[in-house]
Amino acid sequence: MKTNLREVTTAPLMGEAQSSGFGGRNLGYLLALIGTVFFSMKSIFVKLIYQPVDGMAINSVEAITIMAMRLGFSTPIYGLILWLALRRRRQQGLPPLLKRDMALAACLGLLGYYICAWLDIEGIKYITAQLERLLLFTYPIFVFIFGAMFFGKPLTKQAVFAVFIAYAGIGLIFAGGDIAVGLNVPLGSAMVLLCAACFAFFQLFAKPMIGRLTSPVFTCCAMLGAGVMIAVHFTLENVVLGDVSEVLNLPPRIWLLGIALAFFSTLLPSFMVNLAISRVGPQATSAVGMIAPVSTIFLAIYVLGEPFASIDGVGTLITVSGIALYTYFDRRAISSPLKSNLSTDK
Repeated sequence: MKTNLREVTTAPLMGEAQSSGFGGRNLGYLLALIGTVFFSMKSIFVKLIYQPVDGMAINSVEAITIMAMRLGFSTPIYGLILWLALRRRRQQGLPPLLKRDMALAACLGLLGYYICAWLDIEGIKYITAQLERLLLFTYPIFVFIFGAMFFGKPLTKQAVFAVFIAYAGIGLIFAGGDIAVGLNVPLGSAMVLLCAACFAFFQLFAKPMIGRLTSPVFTCCAMLGAGVMIAVHFTLENVVLGDVSEVLNLPPRIWLLGIALAFFSTLLPSFMVNLAISRVGPQATSAVGMIAPVSTIFLAIYVLGEPFASIDGVGTLITVSGIALYTYFDRRAISSPLKSNLSTDK
């Protein structure tokens, strides 16, 4: 089965058993919806941190400081989850996982949760939260391209057509939209697109490792590996080469936003989306995730006061439709061989 982004970025301790009633599928859809909105709040929290406050200049907080706050508050929880997951395996009498695989997962986390996070958080300095979310939303296109280039995944006319539609919407926004504004839109957009491309590589390499380690163990190892590198980067930049007192003396508002970023846009949605996957499956959860750009638009308008014109709405609709079409064609291509094999077996 195809690995879903939400499966890669969550750290579950739940089984795959389905439930019935509101506590089952209905609750699953609700959790997927809330988790998606919480994930979408990440760019809002980051933009709020970058806003000038208490005499600080705009964008005066470094990206690595925001990353350190985010994983500094959440990494211990992932460490606890890893310990519980390994303990459960021992209690169930399952064979121990290879330490080599866990170390590789930690190294892969440097790409998915350190490099990608830095590119995203640094890039959002220069563009609106709405444009950042929309550009990140195109990551499946990079999965499609890299899968064809390096992993032998076949190209299909339908997928190419869907990719064209998705980027036509973004092109329309760049041509005349109000959300394509900022301090340096080309630089910020390039960094966020590079983030999406790197995360596509992360997902492609993560797929086989999740099969060997299970999703919770892989995610926790990746998070812990990224956390160690973020701590090293932060120490070098602010302790060895800089003045850490400047970071420690940040206004309380910045620290509160950092805590909110860690819990409301990292930990809580991880559990919510995982619970949704266990109840309604990854396909339905991913479909609910299509509202991510829409939720970011509303939050950016009403919280950050960002502009939004009708042409932005049309471009966003075109892009979301293109990604939805690509997802549909990709799943149909995966299920077709399976159906063919089943009919042959009969």
